[in-house]
Amino acid sequence: EIARLDVRIGDTVVIFKAGDIIPQVESVVLELRPSDARSVDYRQLLADQYPELEFERRGDDVVYRVKGADSDLMLKRSVQYYASKGALDIDTLGEKNVVALVDAGLVKDLADIYELTVEDLLKLDRFAGVSANKLINAIAGKKTPPLEKFILGLGIRHVGTQTAIDLANKFEYINTLQLASIEQLEEVDGIGKVVAESVVAWFADPDNEALIEKFASLGVKPIYEKKSGKLVGNNFVITGTLETMSRDEAADRIRALGGVFQTTVAKDTTYLVAGGKIGASKLKKAQEYNIKVINESELGKLIG
Repeated sequence: EIARLDVRIGDTVVIFKAGDIIPQVESVVLELRPSDARSVDYRQLLADQYPELEFERRGDDVVYRVKGADSDLMLKRSVQYYASKGALDIDTLGEKNVVALVDAGLVKDLADIYELTVEDLLKLDRFAGVSANKLINAIAGKKTPPLEKFILGLGIRHVGTQTAIDLANKFEYINTLQLASIEQLEEVDGIGKVVAESVVAWFADPDNEALIEKFASLGVKPIYEKKSGKLVGNNFVITGTLETMSRDEAADRIRALGGVFQTTVAKDTTYLVAGGKIGASKLKKAQEYNIKVINESELGKLIG
């Protein structure tokens, strides 16, 4: 899009609110373009920032992706994501500790964290007795994670929080998901061909197959718990700004009560929550589909 509009560093641009909230560039004000405005060279920017990595852009992709996934930097990012609050939420396994573990050669894949010992950590300058024990105990406490959190933590392309939940609800076991076909995956509401192909490709990779086996051998057993609660069967979309909670907090509370959080209005949406500073597009769609529109106060009563 930047190339199509010929946006350059130093330009003045006209923006508008796309999708009710996202700022999007509409055009460049050419009359205000400075003489030293420079085009954006993404390949060079990436090469300068990550000289150890190689990037590629495939087909119609608009983004550059890392070519290959076997670099230490990619491993560090993967472990950080696996341990992050949205995934397994492993206390004290943050960026600095992950970097130290990978740099020391103690972690070479996601499952390696479950083989760490207090003795391993005490060899590193970052750890003393208390901190080493705390991290080992935190990791051990995540050997039976919720299935949806485990799926999310694997970092499968196109699989976000809600998709991970939907996959867990459909297949209930990681090994069942591992054997799922594209056709079976497409039976899940909200999952199309692109996501289905991505999931199948991830599990078909020999390295990932070995990783799943390694998790199992180390006693990692993701658990599926059928969702229950007063919001089971209800799908929510939020538009606009909420005053009493963040959108992520609202989504977590909806899911905790068995509801589904959607990012776009669809025919199966039950409620559209209208916060402040909303646009018209989602409201219009809700009216077309005869979806009930509620305010933040009404949402609070439903999730309270």
